[in-house]
Amino acid sequence: MGETTGVGSMRGDNRQIQTAVLGGADSEEPLMLPLEAIELDAFRRRHEGDTFWCGVLLGGCGVQLTTKLYTDRVCHFAHYPGPDGHPHLCGRSARGVASADHLYVKAAADAWLRARGTEAGFDFVQPDGAPIGSVVDIQLPHRKLRVHLDQEVAPDWDAEHEPVLGVSVPVDSDTLIDRWYVHRIRLDSEGTARRVRIGTEAFALPTEWFALDECEVTDRGLSTPAVERIVHARSAPPSTRWTPGKKQKESAQDVQAHELMRRLLYARRTVSTDLAEEVCREITELAGVSPQLQRRLDAARRSALAWVEKETEARRELFARLSQAVAAQKTGSVKAVLAEIKAGTRGGRTEEEEHTVREAAAYLAAVEAAKLARLDTLLEDVSRLPANEDPWGLRSKVEQLLQVAAEAGKIGEHRQAQLSLWSTRLRYLPFPPRPAKPFKPQERVPLHQQVGRAYWTTRPCPQCRADRGQQCVVDGGPHAGRVRQVPHVDRLRPVIDELQEQQKKHEAVRTTCPAPTAARKPAPGASRPANPTPHDPNRPGNSPSSKSPTSEGIRPSPPCSYCRPAAAAHAAEQNCGGTFGPAPIWSAAPQEQRPPASFWRRPRAAWATRTSRKCSVSIAYCTFTACSPKYTTSTISGSS
Repeated sequence: MGETTGVGSMRGDNRQIQTAVLGGADSEEPLMLPLEAIELDAFRRRHEGDTFWCGVLLGGCGVQLTTKLYTDRVCHFAHYPGPDGHPHLCGRSARGVASADHLYVKAAADAWLRARGTEAGFDFVQPDGAPIGSVVDIQLPHRKLRVHLDQEVAPDWDAEHEPVLGVSVPVDSDTLIDRWYVHRIRLDSEGTARRVRIGTEAFALPTEWFALDECEVTDRGLSTPAVERIVHARSAPPSTRWTPGKKQKESAQDVQAHELMRRLLYARRTVSTDLAEEVCREITELAGVSPQLQRRLDAARRSALAWVEKETEARRELFARLSQAVAAQKTGSVKAVLAEIKAGTRGGRTEEEEHTVREAAAYLAAVEAAKLARLDTLLEDVSRLPANEDPWGLRSKVEQLLQVAAEAGKIGEHRQAQLSLWSTRLRYLPFPPRPAKPFKPQERVPLHQQVGRAYWTTRPCPQCRADRGQQCVVDGGPHAGRVRQVPHVDRLRPVIDELQEQQKKHEAVRTTCPAPTAARKPAPGASRPANPTPHDPNRPGNSPSSKSPTSEGIRPSPPCSYCRPAAAAHAAEQNCGGTFGPAPIWSAAPQEQRPPASFWRRPRAAWATRTSRKCSVSIAYCTFTACSPKYTTSTISGSS
């Protein structure tokens, strides 16, 4: 039924299959796989007896699929491997969640029309070689709907069918004004299914979305509640205001004045400055208008002229930005401004504006040609590589090739075939271990990064005379008195020295005395002393004021009467065993003489705060002996 894969080496998820069909390769019953592992378990139980296929209507190869469960990335369908064990190669291009939307549209529309007693025909047409699933034709009894799910096929507004556009298909404002409204369609994911929603988009109004059950099929075709409101508002006669007395008949000049004001309003809605200027000239030439209407007409003309001036200035700035982007050779800015000009400017352009647009188009064409030339050069260089080329070097060159191809945009079928060939070769190429990178010395860390911010102001600054708790200031130049971002070096160095000294005091001490290198373990016949030598503070080296030869402030330990060497040269005042300290000393001792595992789990600072119960040695432990370090919390010398 499927496979389960844990955390491992991850590859890119851009080719994962998320949709399939049930029952066979020619099935029209779509299915979407859950993305989460916990949902896939329930999905497998629900479809325990079903089979999943890479359907022909999905653009697939018609081979059976399996489900793959992952805990470190999204779950997906996968092909079974071939008889030779290699991965199955499938030419299916659409593999995402939306790759089966055309099948969901057909299933939802068929159920919706059958519930209303209407039969319809469905066809997945492929005009001009478009991929299957881009367009769905629905033949109603009196009308025909064409659903455009993507931008592969441009809608034809003059054809016999009524277009229904997906959310990614653009429509211009002139079409919305001429047609009053445009139908939209979208599919929302709900569990492992996709729900169809129909929208109505009108000029200067947001798109209203409705469930399929709220829509109807009328003589005009597909209709929604929003369409009914729009048609009713456009078809209803204008309301007349009742006035007492006899209605006065308007003159022809007044009727023309009302028409001119409506045209001014339409020009501003459609952002047409040419139309606004033409209407303003007609208003100036119009005479014989009633005084009250003339005042309204003059105010509308003044407002329209101010708006035209503002739009003209914005248009002038837009073309100036385009010229500057071309001069600076900023390709991204040129594309963005050129798209804004094509979408925002209406009507004819001046000769100067046309020249600017042609220069921008020529610049973009030159950039695209340069990218294609670079791509051809890289393809030629890669094709000349020897057969025994280093796999890592070949991988670097192919990755550079793919990056340049992605930046070039449309590269043609021949170049795309070469790229696919190199990508396939790179996928099955064995890679030896990557050579180690040369060692780079670590850069020196600045002083202010070695000290926490809380310690910056614990000392006064000797350079700028800043007191404790105050930040350093600039002590010279034109910015004198301004607060510095970081303290002075002279202020931080004593703080660092003090912290390092405290760290040294917490480290274990290691000293080496001139003892014989023979084993420190007592002779086999030697017996353990009945009473260990007590700690005597009056002995040399044991007074609290004495200093350790390696670290200040730490008392040297008294001799150990149990593991004291028998060598006569070793005086009684020497430290037992001649050695005490951290792990490197004990690592050389036999296993039975080493401290237990619980000793190593203690902090290093606690090594010098315990006392051996057998040998009464404090501050540091005995080594090279059979002393079992049983610890107490006492730091006072003496037997514990």
